[in-house]
This record gives sequence, C-alpha cells and structure tokens, in this order.
Amino acid sequence: MAKDLKPHIGIFGRMNNGKSSIINKLTGQPMAIVSEQAGTTTDPVKKSIEIFGIGPVVLIDTAGIDDVSALGKQRVEKTYQVLKEIDCAILVIAGEEFGVAECNIIEQFKKHEVPFIIVHNKSDIYSLPIKKRTIIEKGFDTTVLEFSALKDDAKILQVALKKAIPESAFKKASLLGGLIKPGDVVVLVTPIDDEAPEGRMILPQVMAIRDVLDHDCICVVLKETALQQYFDSNMPRPALVVTDSQAFKIVNEIVPNDVMLTSFSIIMARLRGDFENYLKGTPHLSKLKNGDKILMLESCTHEISCGDIGRVKLPNLIRKFTGKNIDFTYLSGLTPILNIKQYAMAIQCGGCMATRKQLINRTNMAVENGIPISNYGMAIAYMNGIFERVTKIFRP
Repeated sequence: MAKDLKPHIGIFGRMNNGKSSIINKLTGQPMAIVSEQAGTTTDPVKKSIEIFGIGPVVLIDTAGIDDVSALGKQRVEKTYQVLKEIDCAILVIAGEEFGVAECNIIEQFKKHEVPFIIVHNKSDIYSLPIKKRTIIEKGFDTTVLEFSALKDDAKILQVALKKAIPESAFKKASLLGGLIKPGDVVVLVTPIDDEAPEGRMILPQVMAIRDVLDHDCICVVLKETALQQYFDSNMPRPALVVTDSQAFKIVNEIVPNDVMLTSFSIIMARLRGDFENYLKGTPHLSKLKNGDKILMLESCTHEISCGDIGRVKLPNLIRKFTGKNIDFTYLSGLTPILNIKQYAMAIQCGGCMATRKQLINRTNMAVENGIPISNYGMAIAYMNGIFERVTKIFRP
C-alpha cells in the first residue's frame, strides 16, 4: 500500500492510440502489453515507476475511452473512476482523431481539477494538422506534444509531466512543519495493543519520528504506560506531545495543560485531509439523532479485530456519547460512495495509506452535499472533551 502515497498519473485515450507504448517508454521496459488488437487493456492497472525530476510515481494504464461494446461501457466507467485518485493525466491521441470522447474526458479532468497534457502519439506516421492542433490548443488552453513512442526520447514526456503535475504532489510535505523548532523535545506516545503491527510501527508514527529529526529536534518515543514516569523523572519538558488517539484520555490527564497535545491522526489530517472542514464538522457529533447514519471512511483494507478503531471502538464510543441508536456504513480503500445524502455525517480515518488528492475527492462528496465531516482523531478528542486542546496548536 505504500505505493499509494506516491503521485498518481493516469494514461487515457482511445483504443490503439498507444497508451501502453507510452508507459513502456516512460518506464524504459515492456511493462504494458502492446498489441495491434484494440481493447488489449481492460481494467485500470497500476504500475510503480521512477520518473526523472519527479521521483517515484504510480502510472495507471486505463481502458480505451471509445470502447462502445457492452463490456466496454463498464470499462470506461472504471476509467472515469480513476480521475478521483490521480494528480495528473496524459491524454494520448493519434492521427486526426479528436472528438466527443476526448472532449468528455477533458471535461472530467477540469471537473476533478486534474492537470493534464495531450500527447499526439505515432507522430512518425502522421503529424497532427496545424488547423486541428490550433483548435485543440485554443479550445482547451493547452499544448499538444508531438511524440513517437517508437523514436522519441522519454525525456520529452518527463519534462512535460514535471511542468504539469502539481509540485505539492511530489514534494515532501512536513507533518509538524510550523509547530516545532530546532532543539525542541517532542514526545511520541505509541501504545502497543492488538491493532499494532507485529514487530514494527505504523506509518504515521514512523513519519513523525523522521519529521522530528528533520527539524533538528529531540525525539522521545514511549508507550502510554511510561508517560507518567517521564514527567515524574524531571526529564526535559516537551514542546509537543503526539499520541495515538485511542490513548487520549490517559495522556490528557498526564500531560500538563501548558504542554501542547495532539494525535497522529490529527497531524495526518492536517497534512492530507480537508482539515478546515474536519474542524467545522466534528461538533456535529452533539447533534446526532436516533436513526442517523454515519459513513465511516477507511483509506486502507485490513483484517478486522475486536479492537478495530473504525469498525468497533469508535462506533461504540459514538453510541455511548450520543445515547442514540446510530447506524454505521463502512467503506474501505477507494470503494465508490453511493447515495451520500442518506448520511448525517462522514468520518474519515487518518489517511496514512492514501494521497491528499484521494482523500479530498472522497470527502468532497459529503461537503458538497452539506454533510458534516470529521476525522477519527478529532472525533475521539471531541467525545473526550479535549477537542479544543488538541486542535489549539493548529488554530490562528
């Protein structure tokens, strides 16, 4: 799943326009099947590669946007679903073909705010007429790149992609940027329970450790059972304590009020999620009524246990806090959201296994329909009465 944290680039175009050849050119190896037979690529296929100047990315090879067969309609629908998770798109055209299919996909690029480049492939066989090029470039405020997957160097594509893809998609972002300064002591509280992976730490914890070190700070990692001992031992006073949200209650009681406190889930939400709308939507937990439905959004798939935070602990806590009979729907990964208007609220996990683009597109559906959204960590903090405290550090 770590590959999902990389920028995602989607390859779109008609059947036999050479999408797979473009991928093979970018990767420098035959990763995609190239065939004269139309429709060789069926469902979207992800491939992790390294692109010079950008770094590790995930290329998504999609089915032809002009497939009109019965099965092809379903393939095209899956192709369009890819738009919700990509950071940039390559639209491959060939010959003089540029019509409704291309206009429709570009309209979707713009709707989902996906930057794109248009590549006229097979230019060694047929150059794009000047009149057609002018119509396309003026009509869509873009530039058509002449390219031959058989003859041209991949650097041409790499340069175009680097200009098109948002820098925020591949530049390293900071979890704690603006919150700590060199020399600060940061305490990370990491409970080891039945949800903790065997022999390792979860990604947000690892990211936080590295971020603290990158800021030239002192990083102290301990379990919640050792936190009181830390403060009782006259150890250096921390500038910030970051804890697993599930340990909020005990950690809040131990950490002095003048020491900033937050959670891994909340700093992940600040990095990747719709943070401002999480802040606005979380207090809606106090307004829930009997029979309300809450949509629980998980960014990954995992084995469910009796200690599962999103499917067991958090729902139980919400029912106890509200005293109401609340129904829950659970969606993992990028499973499509159906009938969003039936929900009174949506709560997103920390999103450690998804990109910002994927999370924003996922929660936007709720926001656009006036449905409050929250985040696991913020919801737990609110129901523990410490919402203001653990979000204070992020407020003006």
